[in-house]
Amino acid sequence: MAETKASRFGTLAVHAGVTPEPGTGAIMTPIFQTSTYVQPAVAEPLGGRFDYGRSANPTREALEASIAALEGGKHGLAFASGLSAIETVLKRLSAGDHVVSEENTYGGTSRLFTQVLARLGIEFTFVDTRDAGAITAAVRPTTKLVHVETPTNPMMRVCDLRAAARAAHAAGALLSVDNTYASPFNQRPLELGADIVIHSSTKYVNGHSDVIGGLVVVKDEVLAEELRFLQNASGAVPGPMDCFLTLRGIKTLALRMARHNENGLAVASWLEKSGRVDRVIYPGLASHEQHALAARQMSGFTGMVTVDVGSLARAKQITEALRVFALAESLGGVESLVSVPALMTHSSVPRARREAMGLTPGIVRFSVGIEDQADLIEDLERALGAVGG
Repeated sequence: MAETKASRFGTLAVHAGVTPEPGTGAIMTPIFQTSTYVQPAVAEPLGGRFDYGRSANPTREALEASIAALEGGKHGLAFASGLSAIETVLKRLSAGDHVVSEENTYGGTSRLFTQVLARLGIEFTFVDTRDAGAITAAVRPTTKLVHVETPTNPMMRVCDLRAAARAAHAAGALLSVDNTYASPFNQRPLELGADIVIHSSTKYVNGHSDVIGGLVVVKDEVLAEELRFLQNASGAVPGPMDCFLTLRGIKTLALRMARHNENGLAVASWLEKSGRVDRVIYPGLASHEQHALAARQMSGFTGMVTVDVGSLARAKQITEALRVFALAESLGGVESLVSVPALMTHSSVPRARREAMGLTPGIVRFSVGIEDQADLIEDLERALGAVGG
């Protein structure tokens, strides 16, 4: 595992976890496309761990070291998807254990919790974690984990991570934070008291819409060993090509996120000033009710912008009229995307819960890419004008 003495984010993104390949001097981490390894003697794998591709792979280990450094942790683990990363964290628990979760999580997370893990006996309580008191009120003697997203997908709620950590730890539970929306460039939850950080590396970390993956970062050695056991036992690991592509994406993470932040703020500001949508939800705007908190614990506000356009009919008209913004699920890529969460990313969330948190059919989610701002705003202006906005 390579180390770097540098601590600034941009340098870490380029160098952390990787080193020139010793046999050839190749500066890029090779793709170790192998399922097994030759052992010099019976039950004596090289390095003490290279016996089978599910258990260890050098390309994967480079990615794991890289994300650990970027998040300020000590141990990184890579998975086949963001959901498999979350599932592995939850597999530390047993039937009868209890989890307090943010209610406005990604729709797939909610589905995993309520339709898969709940059937296995893990119990869940969903609360609005903008209020740390709601976390405290929900804990039980069996609570083992508090799981939050911040900002949330897609309603852009912001959780006070220091307060959430205090509430979790007071209950004897761990705090896990899905940091996908923010990326480690904008927010480092471990420094704010979290125990576990999770990413769908499909999104900003890889950033090129060509990989499905998940990542987990922790500081604690014992916790890391528990998760590594589960990673190997469950087997939801990424292939070496996906790890290579994610490592390549990370090298430009600082540059990409700076542009996403800039473009996201520009698009949110234009939409708010245009008066053509009912509401703009973006933590970087002074109008966001948690703007001050977001400014304290984030260094940038990402390219994710949520708007309410008033109705499902209008949401469909606007999203289908856009040309630079592609109508698609997912987020965090270099290209701009747009979706209608109630019918797409969050369709599996019960309607009553969606509407209780404000995720109505008129909600539109923009993932603002790195294109020229003028082109993005012209696209919005043309589409809104075409539908009478």
